Amino acid sequence: MASNKNALIRYKTIDQCLRNTGKRWTLDNLIDACSDALYEYEGKDVYVSKRTIQLDIQLMRSDKLGYNAPIEVYERKYYHYAEEGYSIKNIPVTDNDVKIMNEAIQVLRQFKDFSLFKEMDGVLQRLEDSVYSSQKDKRAIIHLDKNEQLKGLEYIDPIYEAIQNKKVIRITYQSFKARNPSDMRLHPQLLKEYNNRWFLLATHKKQFITLALDRISNIIKEETAEYNDLQIDGDEYYKDVIGATVANTRPQRIQFWIDKHNAPYVITKPFHHTQRLIKRTDNGVIFNILVQINFELERKILGFGDSIEIQKPEKLRKRMIHKLNRSIKIYSQNKDNS
Repeated sequence: MASNKNALIRYKTIDQCLRNTGKRWTLDNLIDACSDALYEYEGKDVYVSKRTIQLDIQLMRSDKLGYNAPIEVYERKYYHYAEEGYSIKNIPVTDNDVKIMNEAIQVLRQFKDFSLFKEMDGVLQRLEDSVYSSQKDKRAIIHLDKNEQLKGLEYIDPIYEAIQNKKVIRITYQSFKARNPSDMRLHPQLLKEYNNRWFLLATHKKQFITLALDRISNIIKEETAEYNDLQIDGDEYYKDVIGATVANTRPQRIQFWIDKHNAPYVITKPFHHTQRLIKRTDNGVIFNILVQINFELERKILGFGDSIEIQKPEKLRKRMIHKLNRSIKIYSQNKDNS
């Protein structure tokens, strides 16, 4: 259980204790109550120190959590609420809180047909029933790009559950290059979305492998197999790439020129978090990024057409020239055949 969830259970337990005015609560009593509550949730003993409960009470008294709980000590050993009827559950919700919740609900509502979020439908409905009581305009102001017709979306749930429950899976997979599908035994580690397409990062025969969900045709959980949890941090793992393809290579400094018409778009929406503006020229802007060279980077470069020029490294520059020359050849051939 996450430490922040443990803390919430302790706050809730302390609150329940102090609302029970039929008993006098010492620090030891509160420690025992929190230990019992955590045992109920965890199913095992969880050590709760005196210092932990003292810090919890201090936080509950402060405005850091928004509680400002009127916890007082009397007779130098007993804790109680100085304000009769107080509870951390009774914190009022402001009009601005309602507005923010309403906006968040509308964003979540856009995922209502997405299988991973279907179980949230009842939760959202209950939130709407309470939040919308003071909100007349229920239309979504934020619209997210999504495509529920993508192949492979039905596999997000079982893969997600396998990662969460640390289960090995066996899948049937056929890449675009393969003539026939093959069975693969995987230790799933992370789900990755890029450009409206979903990928699975897994280990296969102790090697990392990235698979597109739309090329999977079957998944079976292997309940008894021992799972290898590598605890992958997605931000760290993908920090050197654009997209979902990570290679065992060092990132390279990519220098490119963008014409002055498209430069503002690249400035406001950088290719990568490492992007730096190097120089402004009469007809454009020169940038650089520090990334691995992969398929997604090449696709992004080609997507800018004649608005971009790769200056460094030379190997990537020549590769782009080769691809553009092939495009010219294809256009020329099609023109002759039309």
